[in-house]
Amino acid sequence: MAVVEKALRDAHGHLSGADPAKPLEYQDPNQSLRILGFWLFLATDMLLFGCLFATYLVLRTHTDGGPTAHELFDIPGFTAETFILLTSSFTGGLATLAMRNRNRKQVLAWLTVTILLGLAFVGLEAQEFYKDVLEGATMQRSAFLSAFFTLVGTHGSHVSLGIVWMFSILLQVAKRGLTQVTARKVFIVNLYWHFLDVVWVFIFTVVYLFGVVM
Repeated sequence: MAVVEKALRDAHGHLSGADPAKPLEYQDPNQSLRILGFWLFLATDMLLFGCLFATYLVLRTHTDGGPTAHELFDIPGFTAETFILLTSSFTGGLATLAMRNRNRKQVLAWLTVTILLGLAFVGLEAQEFYKDVLEGATMQRSAFLSAFFTLVGTHGSHVSLGIVWMFSILLQVAKRGLTQVTARKVFIVNLYWHFLDVVWVFIFTVVYLFGVVM
């Protein structure tokens, strides 16, 4: 019997006896364990960003005669990046809600919107870095710039990875529909995306706002 259940789970991503009262992504204990494992991964990623924030706070005044944060940061630019990324968090949440309502078309639509907003964010950030480099604000110029580019660039690389990951899940949902497996993937990728939005709120506050005010 266990072999039959495993075969059904592997083939269809769910069991007919699953508890419909639970969210789709939590109906299979195996999927629940994988979600727990991803929470643990986010905890380690939080430690990474915590170290990068601590390094930035120590080095933010070490400009070595180069451009300061007040001179470098463009208020309309980082404000637009913040608005776009927070909006993408909202649309990602709508994708999760649609998944729990078993609405495949809406899941695909909201994931597409989230990906497009993510691409817009990465594009604006790349434009910001390009402008800074043209003005001579490179990583080698000062300890402040090294810490800035490392922190913000690490976040940007995470967002880029999230876009590729979300696109691959979009293709899986389009091909296989909403099963417990694809539901878990939709949930996890949006959990990852929300985490990156929280990190960006701290970057917006600690790096950009403090940089232009202090």
